[in-house]
Amino acid sequence: MSSELWLLLPSFLIVSFLYSTVGHGGASAYLAISALVGLSHQEMVPMALSLNLAVAGIGFWHYWQAGYFSRQLLLPFVLTSIPGAFIGGSLSLSPRVFALLLGLTLLLASVRLLGLGREIRPKWTVESRILWPAGLVTGFVLGLLAGLIGIGGGIFLSPLLLFLSWADAKRTAAVSSAFIVLNSASGLLAHTLQGSPNWALGLPLVAAVMIGGGLGSRLGALRFSPVTVQRLLGAVLLLASFKLLQQALAG
Repeated sequence: MSSELWLLLPSFLIVSFLYSTVGHGGASAYLAISALVGLSHQEMVPMALSLNLAVAGIGFWHYWQAGYFSRQLLLPFVLTSIPGAFIGGSLSLSPRVFALLLGLTLLLASVRLLGLGREIRPKWTVESRILWPAGLVTGFVLGLLAGLIGIGGGIFLSPLLLFLSWADAKRTAAVSSAFIVLNSASGLLAHTLQGSPNWALGLPLVAAVMIGGGLGSRLGALRFSPVTVQRLLGAVLLLASFKLLQQALAG
């Protein structure tokens, strides 16, 4: 296990840095890298969710401190995504079809974000009569899918908020980081009830991702321009789409 650990440490540090700049935790990339070194998906999902909690939690703190967090925008989504993530994490269904469809969706979203040369700005203030029903339904679906695949769900929520023009890049990062923390905790609880994660492997990895996540989220919240954050999000979604498509084809 030690040889795998030394391969994972630098990789996870870099991933956590990149993902945290846009408020994400990096679970999709952690799972992809773990598969490449021969670790099983079942073994690494609880660990990836734990790392998500650490990285997205740090990211949320930085974006919240910088004044970008919107409780009103988050609440309708998480009220249903939290139980959805628990249900998804409790199921033993194969996520192959979900991974294929979502991988293609994220691939298209990433290409669009990487091709934009302007900042995406909210076009209107979302009314409660639209936000609440849309958020409650969408939140459950995103939480369920996140639980099935073993991630926090920010890679689904971020492009949705941006393309609906409900938030700019930095507010999206702040809301997504909180969304990821809550869903990761819910999914982790479901997986922990089925078996104990390998904490001996996890503790050094937590330290690595906290370093990368701390640096990345601080730069994303305080230093990078909104367009830079959008392009970084496009890169993150591109990596996530490759991971999901790899998972679908391998299944």
